[in-house]
Amino acid sequence: MDIKNEELRDVCVEALDCLNKPGNGAYDELKSKLEYVIGSYNYDKNPVGLFEIGHLALAALEEISADKPRKVKKVLLKNLKESLLQKVEA
Repeated sequence: MDIKNEELRDVCVEALDCLNKPGNGAYDELKSKLEYVIGSYNYDKNPVGLFEIGHLALAALEEISADKPRKVKKVLLKNLKESLLQKVEA
């Protein structure tokens, strides 16, 4: 399961990069939480925070995508959804 957790971490980093784009200032608190759980995972390899905040990031990215579809890559949304579903299935 470590590989799946690493993939989730990587896609959360991509989500953070996307949220850091100009015009996404409304998501500053989410960005801080995402930075924290990524760092926490890198330290202790416990993916719980990644799953919790990953769901919030997915909702935010879907909201941004609904308003401005070109701001969020469809592949990012797909990969984040798949990574978050893997915990449910595992």
